[in-house]
Amino acid sequence: MRVLGVVAAIGLVTACSNDLGGGAPAPPPVIEAVGVAGTSVNVLSALVTVRVRGADSVSVRYGAGAALGLTPAVIPTGDSAVVPILGLMPGTAYTMRVVAYAADVQAALAAAVAYVTDTLPSDLPHYVASGSDPATGYIVFGAGKYGLAIDNTGRVVWYVRFATAPGLNFQVQPNGHYVARPPTPDPSDLEPWVELDPLGRVTRTFDCAGGLQPRFHDLAVEPDGSYWIMCDEVRTMDLSALGGVAQAQVTGTVVQHVSAAGALLFQWSPFDHFAITDLDSASRAGAAVNWTHGNALDFDADGNLLVSFRSLSEITKIDTRSGVVIWRMGGLRNQFTFVNAPPLGFARQHGLRVTGPGRLVLLDNLGDPNGSRAERYEYDEVRHIARLVASYGPNPAIVAQLGGTTQDLPGGRTLVAFGNGERVEEYDSAGRMAWHIVGNSGYVFRAQRIQSLYHPGVESRR
Repeated sequence: MRVLGVVAAIGLVTACSNDLGGGAPAPPPVIEAVGVAGTSVNVLSALVTVRVRGADSVSVRYGAGAALGLTPAVIPTGDSAVVPILGLMPGTAYTMRVVAYAADVQAALAAAVAYVTDTLPSDLPHYVASGSDPATGYIVFGAGKYGLAIDNTGRVVWYVRFATAPGLNFQVQPNGHYVARPPTPDPSDLEPWVELDPLGRVTRTFDCAGGLQPRFHDLAVEPDGSYWIMCDEVRTMDLSALGGVAQAQVTGTVVQHVSAAGALLFQWSPFDHFAITDLDSASRAGAAVNWTHGNALDFDADGNLLVSFRSLSEITKIDTRSGVVIWRMGGLRNQFTFVNAPPLGFARQHGLRVTGPGRLVLLDNLGDPNGSRAERYEYDEVRHIARLVASYGPNPAIVAQLGGTTQDLPGGRTLVAFGNGERVEEYDSAGRMAWHIVGNSGYVFRAQRIQSLYHPGVESRR
């Protein structure tokens, strides 16, 4: 049986086989030539090139010893196809055989070809994972100079190396591509996001409009190619009357919606809606003031925007048509009554994600100074009530001063990266730890579980 829906030469597509009805059977496909080579991105991937006649799709059956795999099918372009094989073992001899299909019932098999993968790079991070009940799939995150995916044993199954680093946040988008915002050698220039396909090829970049600096913390790509991006805007402000300095450099997080062609569709700036006194006095006393520190964005059930501002310990809901602030949850300007939680809820939070109408999950970094925890809230935005309904954290507790994310998974599971707490854990619906990375996990700003290396965003929840 073939699995349709994967790579042509430039991306992921869905195919349907020919329906011949009651007519004469189609002639069997003919495989004329097969070649296999490694990729320039990682040694765990290979590309099989095929010249074929009369086929509506092509797959590759591959194995090492008794282990067998079958790639998703590729639609030929003319008389040729390129079939990627992802997730191979390093330093391993494989046998590969092309399978060509016609009318979904006829197939031809080419003679087997041999291929040996290379060894892994010496600086690729190594991981050990444990847990008796992980969800299926892989975990994607950034580490050192790499964006990578590991399986539930901790084995690296896919990676891409950046010249400097992926900028902490190596992230999967719903369109099946990865994004990162790698730093450039010149810290004073603009640093755009880059998008990569499952073969590790750069397909586009994402900038802020108006010459603003993109933030690495979060990005949301829409099906039409437009994107929502957070940007830094710096203004000089006289804060001497407020306990600060006369020429303070104040950085606020601007949110933009930019079209696929680069046109600015929407912009929201805290300078138009917030006051500098929304930040606690100690944090606005210096020459450089990190005023809002936006670190996550997502969309409520009504299509309006939720933004997490770490410096303010606040989640803000913004009307995506008018830019009006609809409500503010947490922080000095809190409008909600918190139930089963401290009076102001969370503090210095990361990883905000909407999980359904009136529901969200986040990493509460410092609401409890003794231990960071992922927290699920149900909120009534009419009555302005936010109820803490679930909380998950490591045992013994760890404190994530910086970074971290959450991901809502099917079956009530939650994946949590604890930032500089150097831990990634998955919890089941009862809050039990079902899987985690132990040992040398390092700083993991964001972790996401995916189901497929070939189209990683299909079943990923932001």
